[in-house]
Amino acid sequence: MSDTTVPNADEIAYPQAYRDLIVVSIALTLAMLSNTMLLLTVPFKALELGISASLIGLILSAPYVLPLMLAIPIGAFVGRTGAQRVILFGALGMAMGPACSLLFQGIGGLLANQVIAGVSNILLIIAAQSLVSGLGHGKVLERCFGWYTTCMSAGQLLGPLLAGLLIEHYSINHSFALIALFPLLSSVCALLFSAQARRGTPSTRAQSGYRAQWQLLTTNPGVQLSMLIASTSLFVMSVHSSFMPIYLESLSLTAATIGGLLSIRALASMLVRAFMSAIIERLGGRTATIRFAVILITCALMLTGVVGDQVALLAVLAACIGVAGGLSQPLSMVILSESVSREQRAPSLAMRLMGNRGAQVAAPVLIGVVADVTGFATAFALVPLLLLVLFLFWSWRAGLGSSFDPDSR
Repeated sequence: MSDTTVPNADEIAYPQAYRDLIVVSIALTLAMLSNTMLLLTVPFKALELGISASLIGLILSAPYVLPLMLAIPIGAFVGRTGAQRVILFGALGMAMGPACSLLFQGIGGLLANQVIAGVSNILLIIAAQSLVSGLGHGKVLERCFGWYTTCMSAGQLLGPLLAGLLIEHYSINHSFALIALFPLLSSVCALLFSAQARRGTPSTRAQSGYRAQWQLLTTNPGVQLSMLIASTSLFVMSVHSSFMPIYLESLSLTAATIGGLLSIRALASMLVRAFMSAIIERLGGRTATIRFAVILITCALMLTGVVGDQVALLAVLAACIGVAGGLSQPLSMVILSESVSREQRAPSLAMRLMGNRGAQVAAPVLIGVVADVTGFATAFALVPLLLLVLFLFWSWRAGLGSSFDPDSR
């Protein structure tokens, strides 16, 4: 049986680790910049084509369908192939997607763009997370994931702003052209990895298949905790992104104000990740940080539906969601990386990402159903309260902080 323990020493795994961290951070920042530009450019293109609302919904959900089904096999593929090649292929795929929209101006080109971009994006993310998970141990690993996710957040913050400017002052096709350019720069970055990043860590089917991942999920508390905090934070942030604009528009807040609130959340998430290791130490360790993040993010969404149109309070709550999400996502990657063997990391990180995609699909559906019956304010209160209760129940069952202590791994 593979040893899943990790040395407690706060050290880098190999001499070129920080070089690879810089390269992967730049490559994924460019890719995320491209991906988040699509979030604005694709809907505008769909409106330009005059297609129906139901078909727009299908196109917007297309990037998440295949990743939800293929995440675990892709994780095994990353383990066999090595991070560098997968990041190179994923970046080229991200460039091909918008090229389809430029070459084929109809619905087919737009749908092809979404499917290709979705698969390419998950290739990039799983490969990058797998690479970062092997760069160090202890606090070094916390800092590596902190800086990596900080750079990702910067790309996510700038993408919609850049796409909006291009669409407003030039055209949708200009936006698609720039979206195709950024991943090409990512592919150039992929050529700069060290030899260590080119090596795979192949795993057997018994370690990487669906059955193996299900066994890990049902028996490994570290994997359970990683999935739980990652899915909870992604669920809340997805609700906040998807439905807060609709809710606040009904309260007569302007689009600029709503956009500013979402930017505050993204900025808070980006800033907190740069100091993640120091914050964990200040809060008293990983266990205390996990509890703080889950309670903060769920309570902030609960209160969002209560404060009405008070912009200052909405800004504070948006920042709270950003801080909690900024801590929980990289911390969940660290805990997962230290809870499984090296051979299992890529497929297990893929399983975590599959859980994230499931949360992103379920969040708008669940909130939409509850909001239809009770209204947005009540939906914002009830659903995160349920998530909080589930987390506290699992914490009690798993003995979080006593029999199971993430700080001691």
